[in-house]
Amino acid sequence: MKKKLISLAVAGALATPVVASAQGTNVTMFGSVQAEYATVNKDGQSSQAHIGDDTGRSKFGAQITEELGGGLKAKARVEYGFATGADSIGIARERWAALSNDQWGEIKFGRVQSPFKDFAGGMTIDPFAYTTLQSSGSGGIMTASANGYGAGANGFVNSAIRYDSPRVEGFSMAALLMPGDSNRLDPANSNNRNAGGEDGEWDFQVAGKYDAKIQDHNVGVFGGYSRDNISTRQRTNFGLNNNEHVWRGGAFWSFQNFRLAGQYERVSNAVGAATCTNNAMLGNPDTGNPDSRSQCNSAMNFGGNGHLWMASAQYDWGNTSIIAQGGMSQANATATAVKREFSQFTVGLIHNLSKRSSLFGGYQRGMVDSTNTNFRDSNTYTVGMRHNF
Repeated sequence: MKKKLISLAVAGALATPVVASAQGTNVTMFGSVQAEYATVNKDGQSSQAHIGDDTGRSKFGAQITEELGGGLKAKARVEYGFATGADSIGIARERWAALSNDQWGEIKFGRVQSPFKDFAGGMTIDPFAYTTLQSSGSGGIMTASANGYGAGANGFVNSAIRYDSPRVEGFSMAALLMPGDSNRLDPANSNNRNAGGEDGEWDFQVAGKYDAKIQDHNVGVFGGYSRDNISTRQRTNFGLNNNEHVWRGGAFWSFQNFRLAGQYERVSNAVGAATCTNNAMLGNPDTGNPDSRSQCNSAMNFGGNGHLWMASAQYDWGNTSIIAQGGMSQANATATAVKREFSQFTVGLIHNLSKRSSLFGGYQRGMVDSTNTNFRDSNTYTVGMRHNF
C-alpha cells in the first residue's frame, strides 16, 4: 500500500509542471480537405483530367496561444499541406512563432505568408482562391511568385519577420522583411528564385488598407510595394542587374448580397514575378515538376516589366454565391524573351452546405497572344468539394 502511495505521489509531482505550463495556453487544431475533378484543355493537346487538390488548399496544423499577462500573448503556428488525390503528405507551409498585443499589433518570426497574399488583395479578393479557377498562376491575372511575395498557392517566405498592426479608425498595415545572408537555405536551388535562399539581400514588402462601413455599404481600398533584391547567383545565372519592384493597388465594395473587387499590379525588373509555384501553375504535386496541364500565365519575363489586373463580381443568393471574374496580364519583351499578353474570364458557383462544407464548380477561358508556342489558349472545367475543420 505504501509503495502505491509513494508511486502516486511521485507521479503527481512529475505531472504538476506539465499541468502548470498548460494553464493559460490554448491549442487549436485546424485544417481543410478539398478534392475536385478538374479538366484542363490546352489547344492542340489532349485533355488532362485530375481528381485531387493540385492547388494546395488541403492542410492541417496547430495554432498555439498563451496569455502572458498585461495584454501580451505568445503565439505559434505549424501547418502542413497534402494532396488528396496522391500519396504525398507533409508539405511544409507556415511555421512561425509570434508575440502580439492589442495595442501595438503582432510580430511573427519564421516561415510566413506575404501581405500581398493574405492581407492586401491577393487571395482575400479571389472567391476561387485555391481552386483550378483561381486568378493566380495558370489563372494568369494575379502574380504567383515562387519567392512567396505574390498570391501563389503554397507560396511562403522563408527566414522572415512579419509585422501586422492593429486596426485603428479603419486603417491597418503589414510589413515583411527577409534578412540577407541566408545562404544556409535552399542550397540546392541553383537558380535561387525563392526568397530565403542564398544572398537574400534584405528583401521586403509593405502594404496598407482602409475599410469602413458607410450606412449599409462596406468599402475598402488597399495598396502595397514589394522589393526582391537580386542575389549574386541571379546576377551570374541570368545576367540581371536590377532589383525587382512590384506596386499593387485595389479596392472592394459590397452592398447587401452584392460584392465587387479588383486590383492592379505593376512589375519592374521581374525576378520572383517571372516564376510560379508548382501549385499555382497546376504542376504535378507528387514530383514537383509541371505536367502537360501546367502553364504559368501570370509570369513576367526575367528582368522585364509588365502589369496585371483583375476584377471580380459576386452575388450571394441564399447559400449559393454566383461569381464572374476576369482580367489581363502583359509580360513585356526583353532581349531574350518575346512579349506575351493573356486575358481570362471565369464563371462559377460556390454552394455552402454548412459553415464548414461547400461545393464549387465553374468554367475558365484563357486566351494567350504570343509567338511563344509554349503558351496556349485553354479551357478549364472543375467541380469540387471542400471541408474546413
